[in-house]
Amino acid sequence: MAKQQQTSSYSSGGNIIPTPEEAATFQPQVVAEDGVTPWDQGRATPLILHLLDTSSLPFGRTLVPGCGGGHDVVAMANPERFVVGLDISEKALKKANETYGSAPNAKNFAFVKEDVFTWRPDELFDLIFDYVFFCAIELELRPAWAKSMYELLKPEGELITLMYPITDHVGGAPYKVSVSAYEDVLVPLGFKAVSIEENQDFIPTRKGKEMLARWKKIN
Repeated sequence: MAKQQQTSSYSSGGNIIPTPEEAATFQPQVVAEDGVTPWDQGRATPLILHLLDTSSLPFGRTLVPGCGGGHDVVAMANPERFVVGLDISEKALKKANETYGSAPNAKNFAFVKEDVFTWRPDELFDLIFDYVFFCAIELELRPAWAKSMYELLKPEGELITLMYPITDHVGGAPYKVSVSAYEDVLVPLGFKAVSIEENQDFIPTRKGKEMLARWKKIN
């Protein structure tokens, strides 16, 4: 079951994972096999656009796990920030490459078909952005997620987590999250929360259900 859930939910970066109510109408295996992403907003996450507009994103090698359609990957990519979009869905990556393969900044990003839980590249990352990856995996995989974030980041690297959905619903995916759910798996490994605040650059249906946290790998 865990493997099936992983397969169905990695294709989420740059997409809007459904609300718990919406999720009940989707069949995960269909999403995984057919590349159906009915919640794909077709553009970069508003928070990412805001961080770019305010020059609040670090430069350097960047990772977006579960990149899906690749919108955040392409938005962040520039000559000073090479971005890797990671996904296990071949169809999602094919679509991303078809959409953005000829983008003006194409030489500044790459889409890679790998599993974030096992993939360990030769070069580590300065920045990782996780929006709807954490909430899509089963609860017992959260410590493994944190371990992967730690092992993929350079010393002093930054992990940005846009925490969603902060609700009281039961089941998933998406599974409910909380600040403490992230703290419980990240802090013991050597992450320090630099800032945690309510996300002000939200999609209307996400208002009050998201927190933005920026973490530093300190050891």
